[in-house]
Amino acid sequence: MIAPLSPAILSNVSFSFEVNATAGAARAGVFTTPHGVVETPAFMPVGTLATVKALDPEDLVAMGASMILGNAYHLHLRPGDELIREMGGLHKFMRWDGPILTDSGGFQVFSLVNLRTLNEEGVEFQSHIDGSKRFFTPESVMRIERNIGADVVMQFDHVIPGQSDEPSARDASERSIRWLARCRTEVERLNKEDAGPNYGSEGDRLEQALFPIVQGGIHANLRSEAARTITSMGDWAGFGIGGLSVGEEKLAMYEMLEVVDDALPNTHPRYLMGVGFPEDIVEAIVRGVDLFDCVAPTRMGRNGAVFSSTGRMNIKRAEYRNDPRPLDESCDCSACTRFSRAYLRHLYVSDEILGLRLLSLHNVHFLLSLARAGRAAIIAGDVDRWAQEWLGKYRSTAPSSAD
Repeated sequence: MIAPLSPAILSNVSFSFEVNATAGAARAGVFTTPHGVVETPAFMPVGTLATVKALDPEDLVAMGASMILGNAYHLHLRPGDELIREMGGLHKFMRWDGPILTDSGGFQVFSLVNLRTLNEEGVEFQSHIDGSKRFFTPESVMRIERNIGADVVMQFDHVIPGQSDEPSARDASERSIRWLARCRTEVERLNKEDAGPNYGSEGDRLEQALFPIVQGGIHANLRSEAARTITSMGDWAGFGIGGLSVGEEKLAMYEMLEVVDDALPNTHPRYLMGVGFPEDIVEAIVRGVDLFDCVAPTRMGRNGAVFSSTGRMNIKRAEYRNDPRPLDESCDCSACTRFSRAYLRHLYVSDEILGLRLLSLHNVHFLLSLARAGRAAIIAGDVDRWAQEWLGKYRSTAPSSAD
């Protein structure tokens, strides 16, 4: 039997969540962290390697980003979590003053199908950089995330493909819960014994919140079981919802969100891990999700794919060669307010770095604005109408096959 959460984590009063308004399952809230508040629903840009690709932290502030991500797997391999600690933690290292969440690297480790070996203790894998052998355990990952110094740290979990059968999904979910207990024990030890990277005057202690992750694949019974078991372990600052958008049908993902909404307390923030396409954000907001992240906006921008209110577009298409319009006439990002589609296409096909930067900036801004619009609709009490109208307009233009 897994022990209830000890007072060591509950005593951390720097994290709180207040629900300001609800509309069905959707809610608008405020998540408070040691490095500031996050108004939810919110999209969190992904800074895998201590940078949101092509963007400066000042760009993110100007766009209204309130919380960003780093990745324990990637930062451990390069430049090294111990170096980041030596430099004062990730906030100082990358000059970002707001809240940071670090993913444990579970997805990255388990995606190395032919380069890793799993047992109950942890996972041995080969670095994708130099082939060196590494061994991640729940305890070692908590120490890595401590060195990095994020506000919110995710547990080390067992991630499997979205279409996995029930026995495989159960095995991974139950192992994730066992590993969660070990993560919690290590976090408690670190809270007592390790001050962590120093952010201010000498003697300041690092404050971190551990988020558990609800797994269970596309099996409603497993999702419910995992949510109930994790909740019974005690109070948490928030919950991650993992193992979605990894190959399953979108309708199955939405169904799992409804299952989790019923099973988790509505008093805590819910973070849908790795999901950030516009239609998925809207569908998840109405199903009670508060936080989102995804590498898609910058990855797509670097490949010429662009989000717009009428669907995805590909800036490489010849039809934009002499198009004077902005990417999206309803968008107020610096790319849309200053440059034409024709100019942005020219930059992209000419392999100009500015083109990649501007397209990435627009896509990130688009998702930040979308989450804010969802929040406004919840507060106004008409989130269902907003979602239906927004999705109808967005889906009216099918994305190009080149996207």
